[in-house]
Amino acid sequence: MKSRGFLLLAVPLVALAFLPLGGCGGAGDDGWDKSHQGPRVVVSFAPIYCFAANVAGPDAQVKNVMTTTGPHDFNPTDNDAKLLARADLMIVNGLELDNSLAETLKRGSGNRNLEILDLGARIPEAQLMQGECHHDHAGHNHAHSHGMDPHIWLSPEMAIAMTETIRDKLIQVDPTHEAGYKQRAADYVAKLKALHADGLAMLKDKKDRKFVTFHEAMNYFARSYKLEIAGVVQKKPGVEPSLDELKALVKMCEEKKVRLIAVEPQYGRESSAKAILDELRRNPALADAALVELDPLETVTPAALTPEWYEKKMRANLEALRDAMK
Repeated sequence: MKSRGFLLLAVPLVALAFLPLGGCGGAGDDGWDKSHQGPRVVVSFAPIYCFAANVAGPDAQVKNVMTTTGPHDFNPTDNDAKLLARADLMIVNGLELDNSLAETLKRGSGNRNLEILDLGARIPEAQLMQGECHHDHAGHNHAHSHGMDPHIWLSPEMAIAMTETIRDKLIQVDPTHEAGYKQRAADYVAKLKALHADGLAMLKDKKDRKFVTFHEAMNYFARSYKLEIAGVVQKKPGVEPSLDELKALVKMCEEKKVRLIAVEPQYGRESSAKAILDELRRNPALADAALVELDPLETVTPAALTPEWYEKKMRANLEALRDAMK
């Protein structure tokens, strides 16, 4: 998968407001099955698609907007506006990660009746973690100053809360199918609880529980699985650290005996993480330092996105840590 930084879509956001969205073409030209009578739900990116699709089942249509470009630097297109034009509900992560994009899409679609469900806003603040998140839209970098880390989907416990919020909203929108939404949500919550328990079991005997993350995404994941994040390679996704920052990371790893450096599949292994690894291996006490690939689940190829994708990717992360940790 290519780096997010090279996948920006050069469509001016203001153009979305002038698209001819009504009555164009034949059935399905806007992405929806016109024969389906249930709610039409759009989600911002892949993990939320999995939560919503598992609750919706056959009773609602669920469409995902972001694929190979994730929420840090996504720019919408005319097809996204068409999709939103007939949607009943848009579900976003919230916590300032994708809120403004949702509002932009709503305006561009001309769908004034579209309701936006902010999942992060439904989570009690006491359960949220401090953190700053950087993202880049149309070449302009923004750092969220709200103080809350938005990467809540990387915790199975948070995923359960998000799933239950989606369940309640779908019941409100479509009460006829309440029983189905409740049953499917319960079944999926059971899978998420198993994901959490299985991960704890995989890592329970590991003494080597510290690691450096590639960007600031894994805090909720680490808390869920009783791990410790010792540092961050890229404070801004796609922006490599300076030489001084690299030296400081190497020094910190040596002092704290941190031997694992996370990389992300979106960026590959030939990066500053590899440079840190090479330096650590010069130290006899850290000669077995290693890279471990952890996916923050922010991007996906359209063909790979299924309702089971979230569980598969989370388990792959856990297995990678299990194999790399001592």
